[in-house]
Amino acid sequence: MRLDYADSFKQDFQQLPAHIQKVFENKLRLFLQNIKHPSLRVKKMRGYENRWEASINMFYRFTFEIHTNHYLFRRIGPHDDVLKRP
Repeated sequence: MRLDYADSFKQDFQQLPAHIQKVFENKLRLFLQNIKHPSLRVKKMRGYENRWEASINMFYRFTFEIHTNHYLFRRIGPHDDVLKRP
């Protein structure tokens, strides 16, 4: 599946500490191998038809959509911030 990144995701990613960016890159490899990997803790977000969240660690999350031929990564950052922003 192809990966696409919303502008908001790109901006959020640039604001992350370097060590969290590296952790995300490792999580992204897991995501591509197995979206249901337990350490990702993927779950559907309430109030959205096609929005999911996954864990980078206990404090940072990323959100994404699943489409027929691609994933759209929407936001990344601290848990509470990411879940509040569309």
